[in-house]
Amino acid sequence: MANRGEAFLARLRRGEVLVFDGAMGTMLFAAGLKGGACPELWNATHPDVVRGIHQGYFEAGSDFVETNTFGGTRLKLAAYGLQDRTRELNVLGARLAQEVCPPGRFVAGSIGPTGHLPDWFAPLGDVSEQALLDNFREQAEALAEGGADLFAVETMMYPEEAVLAIRAAKEATGFPVMCTMFFQFERDKGRDRTMWGTSPEEAAKVLLEAGADVVGMNCGDGGPERAAAIVRAMRSVTDAPLIVYPNAGLPIVHKDGRTTYELSPEEMVKGYPAILEAGANIVGGCCGTSPAHLALISALVKGRR
Repeated sequence: MANRGEAFLARLRRGEVLVFDGAMGTMLFAAGLKGGACPELWNATHPDVVRGIHQGYFEAGSDFVETNTFGGTRLKLAAYGLQDRTRELNVLGARLAQEVCPPGRFVAGSIGPTGHLPDWFAPLGDVSEQALLDNFREQAEALAEGGADLFAVETMMYPEEAVLAIRAAKEATGFPVMCTMFFQFERDKGRDRTMWGTSPEEAAKVLLEAGADVVGMNCGDGGPERAAAIVRAMRSVTDAPLIVYPNAGLPIVHKDGRTTYELSPEEMVKGYPAILEAGANIVGGCCGTSPAHLALISALVKGRR
């Protein structure tokens, strides 16, 4: 596994721009996942659906995909009474992606926030730092066992939790780690910040110092325009590889309860030349994106190689 992770980093070092995948949750909801249900459980109950989503992204041109394990820590799974299936669901998540991974492409193990903070983080901390490290380490080890080549620590709200996830994944496996933060656009000030005020520049420095190999943003409250601005900000302070995978614009909640996103594949890809020109090394999509979005993004990137 470590060699495959090194092959991933080697492609970045050669200056190649890589294509990530798109949304998992959006695709699961389209396949019948109900609100409030556990997405990770589908690794066991609907493996063909999960495998098919990965296959769709690979066929669209993704160089690597991420596992259906965003909420796969023991702390998150406990909300569904599934904490004792932590290893199983993460191993399955990585295995399903690897089963359809073509030669020369990769699988990133998705590690999302636990919803908790270390007890020294006043006033919100509610678990020990060691407990968080143990949660992330357990998940990373299971993902590696299932066949992950690297990790995507993603949608992190607080640098403090992101640092612990990076440390745990690195210490447990030695695999490459990407880490992305969730930024909000403060319209009154014209700037992007995390929930607690961290700038893209500061976030990049902190995550890299913690050991991340690739840093950037995902999700957020905007689309490609904000992603390009965040890349420019991070690129001003580092030459490290940068990854961005924004949402397909803003969400639209319909009267029947459905949530869709405002940007079609054709509309979304129009924002990606600016992202690439800003210095992004990896691009993909988050909420509201699909293989159709990624097919156009991939065509754009590969047309520039």
